Amino acid sequence: MVKLKVRKVGTSSGVLLPKEALNHLGVEEGDTLFLVESAAGYELSSYDPEFERQLEIARKGMKAYRNTLRELAK
Repeated sequence: MVKLKVRKVGTSSGVLLPKEALNHLGVEEGDTLFLVESAAGYELSSYDPEFERQLEIARKGMKAYRNTLRELAK
């Protein structure tokens, strides 16, 4: 568990993440994080659930049109 303090950042509020937390999440300055509501509360993640949904749709489309895409790639 890591204790974070909410601080004023301009007209907003923010938290500073320690280096260990950034390393664990696999992110660095400028990357995007997602605050996801779950059954356990809120979770901070570098995982984008919307992007994963879009990838799944693309995978289904590629599977359905595999032969067509193979011919177009030639």
